[in-house]
Amino acid sequence: MRIVNKLLDNLTAQAQVSPRLRMNLDLRNSDGDTSQRMLNAIEPESVVPVHRHRGTSETVVILRGRAVQYIYDEEGRQVEVVLLEADGEVRAMQVGKGQWHSLRSLESGTVILEMKDGAYEPISPADILSM
Repeated sequence: MRIVNKLLDNLTAQAQVSPRLRMNLDLRNSDGDTSQRMLNAIEPESVVPVHRHRGTSETVVILRGRAVQYIYDEEGRQVEVVLLEADGEVRAMQVGKGQWHSLRSLESGTVILEMKDGAYEPISPADILSM
């Protein structure tokens, strides 16, 4: 598979009509592939809750657009804000294992590549921070 503009355009078009205003594309090779790799098109009004992944770190690479990654401490206080820009200073970052975080798209057409260790595990209610 090649990640080309037409693929990103199609994913963005799907995100724009999705009730969540985001759409992902699974990049795993098969159901037996125990990695987590996906493209995620995120529109500015999409709400990504503050959450954590207890068993894995998360690598975020911005392929197109602009987004802000928010990092929180255990008490829910925002401790870091990182601007991710496809043509900017910060194009990727690692969110530590168990770190509370959230992301907000700053412009339409924003697409990120997300990678985590291990097989997919849905986020449990205990891993979503109520603000």
